[in-house]
Amino acid sequence: MTFRPPYRGGRHFLQIPGPSNIPDRILRAMDYPTIDHRGPQFQVLARKILADLGELFGTAQPVMVYPASGTGAWEAALVNTMAPGDQVLMYETGHFAALWQNLARKLGLDTETLPGDWRHGVDAAAIERRLRADDGHRIKAVCIVHNETSTGVLSDVPAVRAAMDRAGHPALLMVDTVSSLGAVEYRHDDWGVDVTISGSQKGMMLPAGLSFNAISAKALAAAERGGMPRSYWNWQDIIQANQKGSWPYTPATNLLYGLSEACDMLREAGLAQVHARHIRHGAAARAAVAAWGLENNCADPAEYSPVLTTVRMPEGHDADAFRAIVLDRFDMSLGQGLGKLSGKVFRIGHLGDFNDLSLMGTLAGVEMGLALADVPHRAGGVQAAMDVLREHAAAAR
Repeated sequence: MTFRPPYRGGRHFLQIPGPSNIPDRILRAMDYPTIDHRGPQFQVLARKILADLGELFGTAQPVMVYPASGTGAWEAALVNTMAPGDQVLMYETGHFAALWQNLARKLGLDTETLPGDWRHGVDAAAIERRLRADDGHRIKAVCIVHNETSTGVLSDVPAVRAAMDRAGHPALLMVDTVSSLGAVEYRHDDWGVDVTISGSQKGMMLPAGLSFNAISAKALAAAERGGMPRSYWNWQDIIQANQKGSWPYTPATNLLYGLSEACDMLREAGLAQVHARHIRHGAAARAAVAAWGLENNCADPAEYSPVLTTVRMPEGHDADAFRAIVLDRFDMSLGQGLGKLSGKVFRIGHLGDFNDLSLMGTLAGVEMGLALADVPHRAGGVQAAMDVLREHAAAAR
């Protein structure tokens, strides 16, 4: 069986919430010949990328780049700052928050999770209450997910920082932005984040394979005082090499070409305009879901994700069977339900290299698929989304 399906006219609609579609411009940039990663040309590329990333994360502090997935960046954040047996406080917003907890436990950390219902974001008040109760300051880090890709919920990072400050607790704040960076407003320094974790394959419009740690001076000091045994993930080694325009290991040069191009494209579009586009598409997708008479998994409108919309299936209907029909008939991939939501939801990605017409094609495929799968719904979702886009277009004139 080949990985490549038979030719069907038109492009495949990859509407999962990451990896997202890769623009041709980035694909062409990655096609450049590899250069000497110890030579002067590479030093220029490295210094440009590191400056670009500071702008993207909203930080004047160092940003680490790893040839790894977001899971690697999770591990790097923890092994640089935590010691075995340290306690970390996690908040269960969904599947990826749970995976991060599992990783922390495997590293020998004492993990405590504040439970969530997978329909709401982080409860900052609950974090504040728990930190106030931690008189001995045993908790060394608070770990949250900014945009929980499994549930379609966006959490309020500044509110968590404010809660930690009110509690007067010295724990580090670590934030996963794997699916939000480059798609949703984010300000590492201004929001008082100590370690921001991210990855290349979603809002950054790149293939999977690069991950990032943006760090604060407080996090760097924690790494210098202790942490766990580490080599590949060691921040100090990377910072030292970055100062010379290199890395302490062989870098993924062609992915770095793509990263440089992605940063250029986001700058040309304007980050504020990119963020506004994601908000617009999220609003239009939710209008379609409401018109169909289906339920958004995110229960709080203040926490709707601009990156994806997670749709709950009516009782007795299998989301994966519906997704299979959409893939077979319309050559479109929708995101599956993960963990507790397996078979219960489908996820519509509207992030990265995406525009109004891409969204309309996506929603048309969903609406036709609902009819073919005999899922109870009302027609008119595509029109409802179009009305939202038309209103935005009129307001922008």
